[in-house]
Amino acid sequence: MFSEWLLPQMQQDSENFIFIQDGAPPHWHSGVRHYLDKNLPRRWIGRSTDENMALTCWPPRSPDLTPCDFFLWGYFKHRVFVPPLPVSLNELKQRITAAVASVDEDMLRSVWTELDYRIDICCVTKGSHTEHL
Repeated sequence: MFSEWLLPQMQQDSENFIFIQDGAPPHWHSGVRHYLDKNLPRRWIGRSTDENMALTCWPPRSPDLTPCDFFLWGYFKHRVFVPPLPVSLNELKQRITAAVASVDEDMLRSVWTELDYRIDICCVTKGSHTEHL
């Protein structure tokens, strides 16, 4: 999926992007890292070694670099699971749809600014441990 669809789509939309993956064990596989080195040299963040061409290493005890981790899931949780809790699947779907629709351009701009800040911190510290952001 990544090589056949996602990467070509990202490159079509913009050449100015950084690919971020977390420290999940499948992402650590040498084949994955070699693929990223070849196709996105110095444009990816993930678990890597000195031999890899990552922009920076995925930091230990990650400060949640991905917007889904540091913003989206918490925001949706606070919008969807408010009392009284949904009592049917249909009501749950309606709340999720309303939460997605409530994300506006200003929120996304703020999330982008926060992501940029978090990446800068990781680059400055060379991927070492940081306190909670």
